[in-house]
Amino acid sequence: MTKNRIGIIAGSGQFPKLFAEAAKKAGREVVIVAHQGESWPELESIADRFCWVKLGQLGKIIGFFREHGVTETVFLGAITKTKIFKDVWPDLKGLTLWNKIDARQDDAILRAVAEALEKEGIHVLESTLYLKDLLFPKGVLTKKKPSAEQLDDIRFGWQAARAIGALDIGQCVVVRDRTVLAVEAIEGTDAAIMRGGTLGKEKTVVVKVKKPKQDFRFDLPAIGVKTIETMSEVKGAVLAVETGQALLFDREAVIEAANRAGIVVVGVEELPDSTLSL
Repeated sequence: MTKNRIGIIAGSGQFPKLFAEAAKKAGREVVIVAHQGESWPELESIADRFCWVKLGQLGKIIGFFREHGVTETVFLGAITKTKIFKDVWPDLKGLTLWNKIDARQDDAILRAVAEALEKEGIHVLESTLYLKDLLFPKGVLTKKKPSAEQLDDIRFGWQAARAIGALDIGQCVVVRDRTVLAVEAIEGTDAAIMRGGTLGKEKTVVVKVKKPKQDFRFDLPAIGVKTIETMSEVKGAVLAVETGQALLFDREAVIEAANRAGIVVVGVEELPDSTLSL
């Protein structure tokens, strides 16, 4: 039955695989469109229907979903942002859409693609539909707790991260002693941590929050073991993430790696009065 099918537009990482497995447990057939050079090859063995596309082939995605009766889809996993300068192979529909986008930033691009899919009768659903348990929890997850000085840096970094999010630049800032050392842009979180951590070293505090108008259909902040490994490499001290507004992959492995490196990992909630709660 085609009405039981759900489409997956897959980027990199484990998120598409986890979602596909959860959707199948929920009784859905999964129709996966994977991006060459980004998506995990093993997705093909999980999918009920599968095809590869190159970045920018919007017409091919729509055609494949139409062929298999897909009327609902999700965006899952990242696309290496710097590829928009060198590895885009748009078909006619993709090129037409690309030329209509004024600001080629995350939200603008993804919203434009989502709108194009909606016009074709393919509804874009929130990416956490079957995986609410992956949302970042509240509180200190590690053995170490943030010091008073580190809490001050978290509060300072929170406002800076909100500001760059409002401009659709990024979702993460790196701070030390209430000074912004690095701002995440097109290069991604790990590169921002490396840049800022080189300056901040053992006093580095990383803050990652949602954008003010975060759309759960795409582009949720994500944390995994690689984040902790990058922080450990620069001897970073604290990772603060907005509760319920980011994804946490491999939770046990993340906590174990953080404890081993002496890094504080904490989920922070912003209350209605704008104060922060751990």
